[in-house]
Amino acid sequence: MRATLSLLASLVTGASATIYYAGVAESGGEFGAYGDPGTGIPGTFGKDYQFIDEAGVDTYVDENHVNLFRIAFLLERMCPPETGLGATFDEEHYGHFKDAVDYVTVTKGAYAILDPHNYMRYNDPSQQPYSGSVIGNASDDEAATTEQFGEFWGELASRFKDNEQVIFGLMNEPHDMTTELVLKNNQAAIDAIREAGAENLIIMPGNSWTGGHAWTEGDDPSSALLNQFNDPANNTAIDIHEYLDEDFSGGHAECVSDPATYLKDMTEWLKTNHLKAFITEFGGANNTGCADMLEDMLNYMSDNEEYIGWTAWAAGPFWGPNSPCCTDSVQLGSLEPGSTAADGSPGLYDTVWLPVFQPLIPEKLQWSGKASVDGGELSAFPA
Repeated sequence: MRATLSLLASLVTGASATIYYAGVAESGGEFGAYGDPGTGIPGTFGKDYQFIDEAGVDTYVDENHVNLFRIAFLLERMCPPETGLGATFDEEHYGHFKDAVDYVTVTKGAYAILDPHNYMRYNDPSQQPYSGSVIGNASDDEAATTEQFGEFWGELASRFKDNEQVIFGLMNEPHDMTTELVLKNNQAAIDAIREAGAENLIIMPGNSWTGGHAWTEGDDPSSALLNQFNDPANNTAIDIHEYLDEDFSGGHAECVSDPATYLKDMTEWLKTNHLKAFITEFGGANNTGCADMLEDMLNYMSDNEEYIGWTAWAAGPFWGPNSPCCTDSVQLGSLEPGSTAADGSPGLYDTVWLPVFQPLIPEKLQWSGKASVDGGELSAFPA
């Protein structure tokens, strides 16, 4: 019945809802820094952190026919605290990161979201998501400035502007700051990216962990200001996270927050402001309730033209039996192909991705051309 009603609605409105980009978040580049301040910075590549496992990416592209990977990294490794946030990079670290991005986009022909996994903070990731100074906080003498954030993005954009399959994810989950400052930092990044000559697709977060359910809520909602950004290239979408548990944290195994209910106001805001969105974090455990609600989430995005892409949370080479989300801290493995739970049973790739996500991967996605809010030519997987 749900699908029938959705089809009738699309015929009435003339809308054409299309998912152009679908895949998985690659979590691992932000690993190895938790502990005392300074732990794992810069860290050792392949030991403390790693961006992707190429064999895992191969499986997702060649067998599962997905075309999008969100690749996490830490600002403190890309821009060492000794030189500060800005245009001076640790070139060895950048080289490892570029290798991962090139593998996804050049070797495999998919799209990559660059994901600074920093919660709009810089200088101390040791107790993420709360440690570090809020970028642009003028009352904190140790905080990086909004201008420095722009300089960072201008430099990174200049290095990837010729790769049209790279998407710039400005920041992971800003929180506990003013929405005005989120907008200010976002705009500084957009300006710097365009001034660098990059016309790549940008995805821009909101406040309150960029939660879709919270977009219009509270005394300082994202909805009040985030439509005021300006992109001269008209190629910026909204970046949303939406977990399905009781507090939207992704920490619990029971899925109870229906996406159609809790994304309704977000979707209306997107429609009113003629904006598109990606949901780049969501997930669920290997139980019937979550399977049903994850299917609802995927169908909701497919049924609403405001949503053009998604990445599930999460795969990554260093998760082992640990779970990225949604298990009440039970070790059920991850979305990494070959992952196993702590008891040796199949991990979430086998128990959630294959039975729940895989049947709902669109038969046609965008496999070439510039990533865009308007999407591109759709085609079957180029075998």
